Amino acid sequence: MLKSLNTAATGMQAQQSNMDVIANNIANSSTTGFKKARAEFEDLLYHTEKEPGAATGLNSVSPTGVQIGSGVKTAAVNKDFIQGSTQVTKNPFDMEIQGPGFFPIQLPNGQIGYTRDGTFKKGPGGALVNKNGNLLQPEIVIPPDAVGVEIGQNGTVQVITGLTGGPQNVGQVQLVNFINPAGLKSIGNNLFVPSQSSGVPQQGAPGQNGLGYIAQGQLERSNVNIVDEMVNMISAQRSYETNSKVIQASDQMLQQINNLR
Repeated sequence: MLKSLNTAATGMQAQQSNMDVIANNIANSSTTGFKKARAEFEDLLYHTEKEPGAATGLNSVSPTGVQIGSGVKTAAVNKDFIQGSTQVTKNPFDMEIQGPGFFPIQLPNGQIGYTRDGTFKKGPGGALVNKNGNLLQPEIVIPPDAVGVEIGQNGTVQVITGLTGGPQNVGQVQLVNFINPAGLKSIGNNLFVPSQSSGVPQQGAPGQNGLGYIAQGQLERSNVNIVDEMVNMISAQRSYETNSKVIQASDQMLQQINNLR
């Protein structure tokens, strides 16, 4: 049987995975703090009919050899943590990380998740929580009589509780970074958890040890570029169609072989 049937089938499967990644990028083009992904591929094993450098005669060797590939597979889906554009909201509890780092969030099971989404609100007790009510860590509580909140670039949170009183420090936002952020595991809800590939979390104050700064009243938009994703989608679609035509051509060749008398 022609190897091209299986080879082209692996190409169609790879482009299907590629299209799935592109579709997820486009779907999250308006998701705060979302990081686009890119499918990466590698070729499969080769059938070697003649080794490169094999002897072809007395004092002569094959300059190239004969190796026929067996297709392609999806090797990885890599997250791109390039900074997204800025959206100004003027909400005092919205925070953008300008540079590397993640906000640590306590999940309902007690585990700590990490996010680039700086959309925070006051919870029932005054503590800052994300969209799903999960606490920002370390916990920062805004007094109920606060009339103004200021978050500095270094994460320091100060509140004004009276018309004549001075600013009162109620805590400091901490950021966390990883040696290999691309190795983080996505769990949905704009959250990541560490893996063996990401390394251990390294926590510190914004602006220190390579961590980014905090910008109050603005958010980081998704870093998805719709034009790039449309180009990638068209390319994946054309590649998928071409692989399907290879299967059709291989099938016709097999029919001609079967019709031989």
